[in-house]
Amino acid sequence: MPSVAPFDIDDHVIAAAFLGGVPFFATASGTIHRLDEGEKVTEAHDGLLTCIRDPFSRSLITGGEDGRVLRISADGSLTELANEPRKWISVVAGGPQGAVAYAVGRESRVIADGKTVSFPEERSVEGIAFAPKGLRIAVARYDGVSLRWVGGAAPAIWLPWKGAHLGAAFSPDGRFLVTTMQENALHGWKLDGKPKDGFRDMRMSGYPAKVKSWSWSPRGKWLATSGAPAAIVWPFSGKDGPMGKAPLELGTRSDILVTQVAFHPHEEMLAIGFVDGMVLAVRISDGKEALLRRPGKGAISALSWDEDGKRLAFASEAGDCGIITIAD
Repeated sequence: MPSVAPFDIDDHVIAAAFLGGVPFFATASGTIHRLDEGEKVTEAHDGLLTCIRDPFSRSLITGGEDGRVLRISADGSLTELANEPRKWISVVAGGPQGAVAYAVGRESRVIADGKTVSFPEERSVEGIAFAPKGLRIAVARYDGVSLRWVGGAAPAIWLPWKGAHLGAAFSPDGRFLVTTMQENALHGWKLDGKPKDGFRDMRMSGYPAKVKSWSWSPRGKWLATSGAPAAIVWPFSGKDGPMGKAPLELGTRSDILVTQVAFHPHEEMLAIGFVDGMVLAVRISDGKEALLRRPGKGAISALSWDEDGKRLAFASEAGDCGIITIAD
């Protein structure tokens, strides 16, 4: 049976992550809580808007109401990457070779090799993602996505689709790009065609609520999402991804919405967090469920596995957090 070590923070917790085996929790007020031989608290921002685990390094990248972009290392040290006075930084992304991207209004900015490159957009930037290979970004905004190479003078590739695109994610193999939308839907493009011929669109709709959390399976065969009373898991193993295929629905709980999803780092097993604070683990192959945590004080706002997949950090909007250790 899994064991739960509770940890309470008097704040709305935005993110949870493991860095080098050490759990971190980031709060809306801007504090970073590190559980390393006791609790250590760092004042990082005067108001935190976003915190992600850099997929290319053992660090967190944060943006705040104070206009700062920070990198937080596994030892808890802070490095200021950018400072934009009187701006709110709500969009950040981590890329290869230490690259970092962030948004300021209608511009996306990429810091790489000690230089900052800015790319203007016609509308406000709502999401940025780095491609898994090469220094390339996808910039989500109203009515579509721009694909840009950070180096060189190649023009952007424009992927149009009507509506507000709020977030972007490449599949682990780079063959697909998916966005979350203001409406209760995802949209996607199949990228392995030729740009001059146009990339094929994929529409994934039918959600009762907005998709605010998503997670790719270790080898990119599945994309799990929140926004429904079950985790909606789209198949991406075929050459056309989910086109013409129905998604799996895992962890169904009547009218209790899923708020967070996190795939195990090595297995096709999904952790699912709900609006009432419950956390389940579900195996993709047969849908078998395991209760990891009973309902708590608030909606689950963050889920993150450690690198070995033996511990799961969870956090809620009410500040009740903890570490779940999975029995061998």
